[in-house]
Formats: sequence, C-alpha cells, structure tokens
Amino acid sequence: MAGHSKWANIKHRKARQDASRGKVWTKVIREITVAAKDGPDPNDNPRLRLALEKANAANMPKDTINRAIEKGSGTGETGELQEIVFEGYGPGGVAILVETMTDNRNRTVSDVRHAFSKFGGNLGTDGSVSYLFKKFGIIHINKNYSEEKLMENVIESGAQDFTEEDDFFEVTTDPNEFNTVIDFFKKNGIEYINAELTLRADTLVDLDQDMSEKVLNIMEFMDDLDDVQEVHTNAEFPENFVIKE
Repeated sequence: MAGHSKWANIKHRKARQDASRGKVWTKVIREITVAAKDGPDPNDNPRLRLALEKANAANMPKDTINRAIEKGSGTGETGELQEIVFEGYGPGGVAILVETMTDNRNRTVSDVRHAFSKFGGNLGTDGSVSYLFKKFGIIHINKNYSEEKLMENVIESGAQDFTEEDDFFEVTTDPNEFNTVIDFFKKNGIEYINAELTLRADTLVDLDQDMSEKVLNIMEFMDDLDDVQEVHTNAEFPENFVIKE
C-alpha cells in the first residue's frame, strides 16, 4: 500500500503544521461535538473516546473539551453540526471521498464543488466512489521501539497488519477490533503518535510523478477547507514520489 503510505506520511507532516497553527483544534472540537450526540460518556461511546484522545494529544484545554461534549450531547448549547460525505473524481480519474462536518450545508457544498473544479476534477453523486473504500483502524507508532519486539505485540494484540513507513510504524486493524488493540498497546506500555478509524481503497490507480503532484494539490487543498475533516483517495503515489515543500 505504498500510495496510501505516502499519503499517510503527507498527512502526518500536515498534522504537525496544523498543530503549530492551532488549526487541529477546530477539527477535533467538531469531532467531539458530533461524537457526543451518541452520549457524553466515553466509556459507552467509542467514537467520543477516540476524539478525546485526539484532543488530549493536541493539548486542548479541559474546559474547551467539556463545552464541545455539552454542545453535542444536548446538555449545553445545542449544536447543529451535520456530517456530509462528498464523492468525486480528481485528476487522472482517481476517486476522492471527502468527509465534512458543517453548520452550513450550502457553504460546504460550494467549497467542495469549487475545489473539485479548480483542480480539474468533478463532484460525483452519492455512491459513485464510496463503494471502493473500506474502513480500517490505523495506529502510528514512533520508531523508538525494537521492530522485532513491536511485531510480537502487534501479533498478540490481534491487529491485521504491520508495516514500516518513513517516520513511523503503521499498525492496521479491523475497525471492530480497533479499541481492543489500542487497549492492548496501552496495557503493554506502547505509546502511539496517532490512532484513527479511516477509509482505504482496495482498487488503486497508479500515478506518475506529474499526475501525483496534481492529485496531491487537490488533496491538500481539500484538507485545508474549514469544514473538511478527512480526505481519502485511491491514488497510488509512486515510491520515488518527491514531495515538493
């Protein structure tokens, strides 16, 4: 899954940049608010539990977290955030799926449609590309662990796969086993730098250097939109793809 790994590395870099700008807080607050609609107790709400872990990793103040929970669960100011998924095609015919959270559907539709057209893509209909993607749990672990020792823990935890990337080890899990694997790592003192439920495609589109740059441009533009939470693609970036800073 080289292309996915390349995008994972790019997202990892962007996450550090967003954190330095405080931008990550906006996305996490929205995520907490929507997750809390299923209940304010993280012990009974796995999605909220994951969102809270992201908030703590981003050093978000407790008061900010509590306000987001109250807003989403209805115990505080009522929020009207809704989740909307957009599907379409980018340069080279790659599939792009965009997950958003918004309080203004018209604004978000306009922004996402503009992003597709700006980079030579087009917004599709519901179901046009979503069938290509499956949900996985993804855990990124620093390379300060012995690969052999970490592999033993990964196997014992019940995770599906283990790969080495540029800046981290990546563990892949079944979405239903995601929290179990997380709990296993915590119990065994394995710290992770990122953990999330995400989407990945089974069928990939191979890209050359030129087309990879075009696809990366639309992906990063989408990811920077205020209402966008996650962007997914079935693009397979080449192993030697040079990311221009």
